[in-house]
Amino acid sequence: MNKLSGILLLVLLSVALVPAQEKKAGEEALGSRKYTDYEKPEACGASCHIDFYQQWKQAMMSQAYAHHWDEIEYSKLAIPDAEKDPKMAGVKTGCNGCQAPISFLVGDVPPPKPEENSRANESVSCDVCHTMTGFKGDTPFNFNFVSEPGRVKYGPRDGVVSPAHETKKSDFYKTAEFCGTCHNEKDGFDVWVKSTHLESKEGPYAKQGVVCQDCHMTFAVGRNATMGPELPNAAQHLFHGAHDPGKVRGTIELRIHPDIRKAEPGERVKLTVALFNQKTGHKFPTGSAEERLLWLHVEATDAKGSVFRLKVDKKGFPGEEYTIAANTLAYQDMGIPLLSCSTTCLGMSSISRSDSSRYPIRSSSASSG
Repeated sequence: MNKLSGILLLVLLSVALVPAQEKKAGEEALGSRKYTDYEKPEACGASCHIDFYQQWKQAMMSQAYAHHWDEIEYSKLAIPDAEKDPKMAGVKTGCNGCQAPISFLVGDVPPPKPEENSRANESVSCDVCHTMTGFKGDTPFNFNFVSEPGRVKYGPRDGVVSPAHETKKSDFYKTAEFCGTCHNEKDGFDVWVKSTHLESKEGPYAKQGVVCQDCHMTFAVGRNATMGPELPNAAQHLFHGAHDPGKVRGTIELRIHPDIRKAEPGERVKLTVALFNQKTGHKFPTGSAEERLLWLHVEATDAKGSVFRLKVDKKGFPGEEYTIAANTLAYQDMGIPLLSCSTTCLGMSSISRSDSSRYPIRSSSASSG
């Protein structure tokens, strides 16, 4: 009996001395999982979550890796750049932390190309999001979410019962930080290249308690699952954003006024345009702003129908005529005080709701046609 007790005590001491395994996130999570750890989205959409699955299928979340532009950006731009500059080497694997997260977590990077129809094409799938338990560090960015796949699925509601899996409420799903793990990105030069969550955090909506999900997962009457009760506020899995013309339309309001109402022939009239970001809690455009160009196109039409455009401010670099569109020339950066500009303003980069004193405006481009 004493010998058995000694063995049991030794086992207990050994267990006590083994530290709890640290949860991995971000780059350290590369290769820490298996494909079989994650449910395929079709399993979720077969009978239980039909509506949400169909919404996801037509949203960019389901195309984050397979969309033709993402393929170009990753395969033809990011990978070659990563091979040229050691500071950008992490892009080769890191892009997939948010574009093809399961493949990243499995260590299957670079993933097979979209035409091979691998599991990388699942992009940001149901089980990716609903097995996140938090993030590591002080700031959510660069896919530093903690992924704990398994039978337990997490969400923002309490008391949910499912015949297919266990459910657990997590307040993390009600936070903007949940989205920030992928919608903030810092590059190898320690520069924020995407900061949508941080922009929102500094804006007026965050101060009112509005989070990303309130706008991009609109609430409506519906069921979270086929067998579930009807809810007055089921969060729709639409994820509509910059890719949705209906979401973008009306974001920037314009007001224009002349300095005089009547003018004699040859007399100069100054027109001032005021630009207001009336719709987004973050800057507009945001995210991959280098791919989402926004400009103010100004032209004047006289009584005879002749169209006049501003003179082009040429810079003289090769390919200048293709910087915005095939028939539009380049522009320069300038700051616009008090949200307004004269008719020399033809383009703008991100406009913020939170900074009313100075906005960066990309300016002085005009059509050459």
